[in-house]
Amino acid sequence: MRVSSRSPHGPSRRSLLTLATAAPLAAVTATGPVAAAAPARAATVIGGERLAHTKVQVSGATGLPGGLTARAWLLADAETGHVLAAYRAHQPLAPASTLKMLFADTVLRKFHRAERHTVTEAELADIPGGSSLVGIQAGTTYTVEQLWQGVFLRSGNDAVHVLAHMNGGVAKTVAEMQARAQDLQALDTHVVSPDGFDHPGQLSSAYDLTLIARHGLRNADFRGYCGTHAADFPAGRSKTFQIQNTDRLLTGAWGLKAYHGLIGVKNGYTSDAGNTFTGAAVRGGRTLLATVLNPAAGSNAVYEETAALLDWGFGKGSSARPVGTLVEPLSEGGKKADADTLPVKQAAPAAAGPPGAAADGGPSAWRLLEGAGGTVALLTGGVWALRRRRAASAESGGRHRR
Repeated sequence: MRVSSRSPHGPSRRSLLTLATAAPLAAVTATGPVAAAAPARAATVIGGERLAHTKVQVSGATGLPGGLTARAWLLADAETGHVLAAYRAHQPLAPASTLKMLFADTVLRKFHRAERHTVTEAELADIPGGSSLVGIQAGTTYTVEQLWQGVFLRSGNDAVHVLAHMNGGVAKTVAEMQARAQDLQALDTHVVSPDGFDHPGQLSSAYDLTLIARHGLRNADFRGYCGTHAADFPAGRSKTFQIQNTDRLLTGAWGLKAYHGLIGVKNGYTSDAGNTFTGAAVRGGRTLLATVLNPAAGSNAVYEETAALLDWGFGKGSSARPVGTLVEPLSEGGKKADADTLPVKQAAPAAAGPPGAAADGGPSAWRLLEGAGGTVALLTGGVWALRRRRAASAESGGRHRR
């Protein structure tokens, strides 16, 4: 979660940490009224205050699946934007190739799918070692559609880099992706590379990835590519080979059944991020989105836990009251919350219970906030976010596959 109260003449990091020790963030840790000389304004949280909590958030429904081991997850209704349940929604984590959703949402509209491009050696020269590849060859001509199939179906970093160079280069594309994230109000997201490969500081969150997927799915090409099961791909000299989508819930593979109604979206894996996945499914006229990040063990766990959340959302979760909301892009009428307009609060209820236990609270107990670019936060809230980011970054350093 991104909170901001930075000034060029502000206190040093050491003094911030000292203050943080003396004054915990009420909205996260308080269990009762806060004894303070003067009340402080609550920090703005993108999507709603409950999404700042580190316990499971759900309201008005029971029966959440047990045994969820992911470090963070979120389930939302794609049409309304209502967050139905969440756990550590804003925790910054390495996203792996789920970040390619942001790449696609940024670049996809720039080239017609029938446009043809002959790949050069230079366009393949900066692909990180150990990357997942679709098998693009220099000197071969591809349509834009085929390049996007390489991105979505095989998570090919070679396809990403070719498209990034067509877009003016990797650095320009990264800058545009970061600008897109800001417009989407995906403020936990920090882009270092367009492909999602492990790089220090490359982060996103369950909230942001769900937000990005929701917006991406509004584009017919995005939705078509991520829902494609298989495609023929050029192999040079008029030859082709078949590529298949690595999304196991879409195609059914490695002991998993295809999930009924699944329409995408994107999976990923790195040694830093672990297994990551954002999936969308349609049943009975409802479209649900679920993001699951880094389950404890097993390459199938990310799909199994996603399926369990979707099952709950289509079943018992139908009665859930929103615990937050997926905000709209600023460029499309999304509201940017102003911390100066927030109500003064003495304290906020704290979520309770272990990761598998729900913290219930009705809508009257929470103020849902749509947007927070340029957020102003409590001093201690800023330190809390800084500590969480540093903790997430300290766990990075692995090598990236997909």
